Amino acid sequence: MESGITMSLTNSASPKHFFNAFRAALYDCDASKLQAQLGELFAPDSKIHLAHPLGSMTGPDELFAVGYGPLLEAIPDLERRDFIVVGDGGKAGWIGCGGYYTGVFERPWLKIPATRHIVTMHYVEYFRVEDDRIVEMYALWDIPEVLMQARAWPMSPSLGREMKWPGPATHDGIVVGDYDEGRSTASLDLVNAMLLGLGKHAAEGAEAMGLENYWHPRMNWYGPSGIGSNRRISGFRNWHQIPFLDAMPDRMGRLAEGGQVAYFADGDYVAYCGWPGLDATVSGDGWLGIAASGQEITLCSLDFWRCENGRIRENWVMVDILDVYHQLGVDVLARMEALTVDRQLNPPGL
Repeated sequence: MESGITMSLTNSASPKHFFNAFRAALYDCDASKLQAQLGELFAPDSKIHLAHPLGSMTGPDELFAVGYGPLLEAIPDLERRDFIVVGDGGKAGWIGCGGYYTGVFERPWLKIPATRHIVTMHYVEYFRVEDDRIVEMYALWDIPEVLMQARAWPMSPSLGREMKWPGPATHDGIVVGDYDEGRSTASLDLVNAMLLGLGKHAAEGAEAMGLENYWHPRMNWYGPSGIGSNRRISGFRNWHQIPFLDAMPDRMGRLAEGGQVAYFADGDYVAYCGWPGLDATVSGDGWLGIAASGQEITLCSLDFWRCENGRIRENWVMVDILDVYHQLGVDVLARMEALTVDRQLNPPGL
């Protein structure tokens, strides 16, 4: 019998249907089979980009050697759980996924001390399918979340609330059935208008953004570990937007210039992959506890928005936080290793 994941999408002509095999391989993950499975799913010259410090690579063998292989050594019962799977209607073959990896953290990973407890690591991942092979992958795994669960986060505390991301309130994030062009266009138009409003801040002030015109009064903004999550426009402004804009008032998103990797809608969901998605100068204080160094940085960011009755109600946001620190000359994992030197020498027994 086919698994529930394999059966969850029924349009056999869609890239999402092909992608079920990848989802199934990582849900019932078998370390002895995964490398061969990746070899069947990915093109040999596929371009793969992972979060810092994993970096970029080519082909499924490198993806296994650098990404999934070491992760499986650390979490032998690794399991992938999607709560968002959306596609671009086959226009360019893009698929976006949100969810988390889970399992028992038995051995160190990236020198993060093992806990012997269940661990969760959120992800946002984008894939492009061409001729029944994955040819591109852009993935941000929330490595800081693992550091925090291991009690090994060496940087400033989050201003937002650190929490396990919930899936969509409507439980419809795994979009099935035929592509709805009209509904998708309406969702994309709403997010476009919101992003255009955000861009007015530098010239016209915060009020020009008109957030109330686009966001639901009970909006939830789910941020990456190190930033945290917030509820309502007031929470978003106080615990993310104001510190972010104070630190980088010249920030400039690449979406307006067509610099995104992928940007599409699927029903009520809008998906964005920016690698990088934003350029900025750290000229002020207040974000991530970073000093105003005048350093120019880029941000890799992967997003999903869920629209409801003409407003944005939920937004899942992943940013490569470790890469930001790396650009600023801070090796977070080296600081973590120094912070946990006692546990590095005396790991918990298996």
